[in-house]
Amino acid sequence: MSYSLLAKKLRLPLGFVLGIGYLLLAPGSASPEGLTVGAVVALVGVFVRGWAAGHIVKNKQLATTGPYAHTRNPLYFGSFLIGAGFAIAAHVSLILVVVAFWLFVYAPTMGREREGMRSRFPEDYGHYERNVPMFFPRLTPWSGPPGSAPDAREPWSLSLYMRHGEWRAALVYVLAIGWLWYFMEHPLPWGRQ
Repeated sequence: MSYSLLAKKLRLPLGFVLGIGYLLLAPGSASPEGLTVGAVVALVGVFVRGWAAGHIVKNKQLATTGPYAHTRNPLYFGSFLIGAGFAIAAHVSLILVVVAFWLFVYAPTMGREREGMRSRFPEDYGHYERNVPMFFPRLTPWSGPPGSAPDAREPWSLSLYMRHGEWRAALVYVLAIGWLWYFMEHPLPWGRQ
């Protein structure tokens, strides 16, 4: 099994383990300021993921509208912002854990998925890849392949957002922020100083 395939298989289980560990340990180290800044950063990530989910028709067509005109991986970029926001909320040094997780788990996954997209959409993806960065977004949206009309671009779709179940990320965000705020004021037994 290749490393990128292993990374793809491990990303969700590792994410859940890290998330549970975070929820048990972070409330004791969160400050009101850190939690506020982190909550805003994570909320931006939730919005990016929701925006992306309303534009992607997985495996059927190449998504190049909405956030996909800024980055080829807006779902992963949104997840990165969510992780970075929660890291800031607890302690800014935890960003190193988020960066390491992305380098070792998500970077190989994105590379593997890039190869799949190249084979699925050989003509369109090459042009898209040359114009839109893999991860960190470009500031201006890519206007599409030569000859495409801007008004013909696909709008955001609530039905796609709901079909992809992205509302769950928003719900988890609200619950996690509520958890952190509550236990910042009422520390867990192992978080008391």
